[in-house]
Amino acid sequence: MGIKKASEIPTIDVNLVTIQEEGENKDEYILDTASQIQVEPQIEEEEGVKLVVKGVLKAQKLGTQTLTGNKITLTDNVFTPELVQLMQGGTLTKGQDGIVTGYTPPVAGSNEKGKIFTLKAYSAQYNAAGVIVRYECIAYPNCQGVPIAFNSEDGSFRAPEYTINSAPDIGEAPYTITYVNSLPTAAA
Repeated sequence: MGIKKASEIPTIDVNLVTIQEEGENKDEYILDTASQIQVEPQIEEEEGVKLVVKGVLKAQKLGTQTLTGNKITLTDNVFTPELVQLMQGGTLTKGQDGIVTGYTPPVAGSNEKGKIFTLKAYSAQYNAAGVIVRYECIAYPNCQGVPIAFNSEDGSFRAPEYTINSAPDIGEAPYTITYVNSLPTAAA
């Protein structure tokens, strides 16, 4: 055995986010306006147990932490109705030209929920010359959205925040990281 240098992969920016409903032949939507992704691991903790006799530690069983998923907060710089419909259900209406003309969320008290989807977040990897050499893609499985709220402020464009919960199935990783040479593009 010897000493080895670990891989160093510098990444920056939210270059692209895609969402795709789980299942066969589902559309994948590109969000090139997302500006921030915050990921918070969801952890269940089991406390440790200590045996202390007359002030002396005799034994202990350490606590455990189990990762159950991730809470993702996605900040976008525009309203994306297809994402909102996927996240919380409801009805999206479009004109004959395919342009969105309206969105109606599920009625209050409804059992309707959004769909299960995969979220992929892409960041650029640069070299010392300032050139992008490839992209890191982090994919989060089994995502489900939380109902959203809209905030507005004079003189500021709305930047919606979407809360998304991702929970792996039994035997599934909570996320995967892959490296690709180019970003996906939307069909013309």
